[in-house]
Amino acid sequence: MDIIDTFIAPACHEPVDVLYQDEAILLINKPSGLLSLSGKNPLNLDSVHFRLVNGHLVNGRLEQGRQGNSPAFPDARLPHRLDFGTSGIMVVALTPDATAKLNKQFQDGTVQKHYTAMLEGWVTADEGQIAAPIAKDKTQFPRVKICKSGKAAISQFKVLARLNQPKRSLVQFTPLSGRTHQLRIHSLSIGHPILGCDLYHSATSQQLAGRLLLHASDIYFQHPLTGEACHGQSASPF
Repeated sequence: MDIIDTFIAPACHEPVDVLYQDEAILLINKPSGLLSLSGKNPLNLDSVHFRLVNGHLVNGRLEQGRQGNSPAFPDARLPHRLDFGTSGIMVVALTPDATAKLNKQFQDGTVQKHYTAMLEGWVTADEGQIAAPIAKDKTQFPRVKICKSGKAAISQFKVLARLNQPKRSLVQFTPLSGRTHQLRIHSLSIGHPILGCDLYHSATSQQLAGRLLLHASDIYFQHPLTGEACHGQSASPF
C-alpha cells in the first residue's frame, strides 16, 4: 500500500537570500516554512528549487514574476535539503560537474554541518553525544522512530546558553550522520524537544514557538571547482 502525503504547505512570503555566488555554486539562506523541493501535489509547487530555476535575482534575493527576464539559475541542483520548518544555509550546484562533486562529498560524509536549536528545558550536560539508531515509522508517516534495528545515527551537541521564562537551552548540534529528522527526534529522545516542532514534541514544546526553532548555521565543504576549503555561514534568527 502506497503512503499518501496529504501535507499542504502554507504560502511562504519570506525570501530566499543569495549569500554567495560564483560560476559553480551558490550559498543561500532558506527561510523556515519553505520546501526544499516541490512536492507531487501541485499545491506544493513553491520551493527553494522552484524559486531558483524560475525566479529572478534582485538585490541578492530571488523574486518571481518579473516578465521579460530569463530565470536566474535554470540549471540549479540541490546536493542536500533542509526540512520544511528548518531555516538556514544551503549549498546549490550550478553545473553538472559541481552537482556530481558535491553529491559525492555528501555521500562520503565529508561535509560538516552545524545547526542552532532552541530546546525545551535546561540540558544538564554542557556538551555530549546522542547515539540512537533511527528507522521509518510506517504507522505514523512522515515520522521516524528510535529503533534498535534502525540505521546508526549520532548527533553531537554543545549548550550555548540556558535561558529562563520558560526554561530553555540554546544548543549547537553537529550531526555525524544524516538521517531524516535526526536532530528533532534525538532532541526528544533526551527529554528536550526542539521548540515549535510539530512531529516530535512534549505537551507544551510545540506551543512555545511559532516555528521550528532549528537553523542550519554553518556548512564546511570542498569547492567543486577549485578544491578549496569553504565555510558557509548564516546567523541564527533566534
